Amino acid sequence: MKIAIVGKPVKEEVIPFVHQLFEILLRQGIKVTVSEQFAECLDPFLPIPAEVDYFNRETSLHDVSYMLCLGGDGTLLDAVTYVGPLQIPIMGINMGRLGFLASVPYAQLEVAIDSLLKGHFTLDERSLIHLDSDQEVFDGKNFGLNEFSILKRDTSSMIAVHTYIDGEYLNSYWADGLIVATPTGSTGYSLSCGGPVMMPQTNNFVISPVCPHNLNVRPLVVSDRSVISFEIEGRSTKYLVSLDSRSKPVDATIQLAVRREEFNARLIRLNQINFLTTLRTKMHWGLDHRNG
Repeated sequence: MKIAIVGKPVKEEVIPFVHQLFEILLRQGIKVTVSEQFAECLDPFLPIPAEVDYFNRETSLHDVSYMLCLGGDGTLLDAVTYVGPLQIPIMGINMGRLGFLASVPYAQLEVAIDSLLKGHFTLDERSLIHLDSDQEVFDGKNFGLNEFSILKRDTSSMIAVHTYIDGEYLNSYWADGLIVATPTGSTGYSLSCGGPVMMPQTNNFVISPVCPHNLNVRPLVVSDRSVISFEIEGRSTKYLVSLDSRSKPVDATIQLAVRREEFNARLIRLNQINFLTTLRTKMHWGLDHRNG
């Protein structure tokens, strides 16, 4: 068995847990490979064991059984871009703040690894959103777990995003931008813009305007079998398009459309953790102090 590890800069107090992770895996005879980026973050604090090798975005991970993601939700979103169509199951170890997707606390690392190696987990199949464009934008990584967004750039003026579903005109959104979120992304940026929370297995997208100028414009849930296309208009000629935490500037001549990706992200869920529990504990959904 081979396990890949990705991560972002970690706090000094969690370094002993990272050291413990290497010890547990190597003691079990598991081959371990670490992303070069994460290895650089660890280098000042922790020497990487000699048995461990390294990978980058050009390395094939076809022989990897699982990927461990050490960080927060943003780190897990980045981990999905390493995995892509290989659909390697990903376990998120929360060393960040919210930990909605990376839901395993780092203090429970040993128990989590034991559950993983014994097969005491389930896989959450999470749909992805795919971007089609007539110009290369994201270096071939044209998919995201949370959302695609179009946002204004370097101007205080709002933009108009003319939006079509399967070629039929939907609406012109006069706003600071527009988000198309997956069910997983419905608890992120889209939620802060008034969008609904969707269960992870819902086969839908939600279209949410960012700071719309019209009071009667509301988020809209559409089937993820739809192709959603856009035309951008505004005083500026430059805009931002984003897939999760990756953003790139584009001009108004670009042709953009989104659809459901052909493959999924597979998130490892330990048996004692589920979406509804995380929704209540992490986001205080339904919390009412009168019932406390």
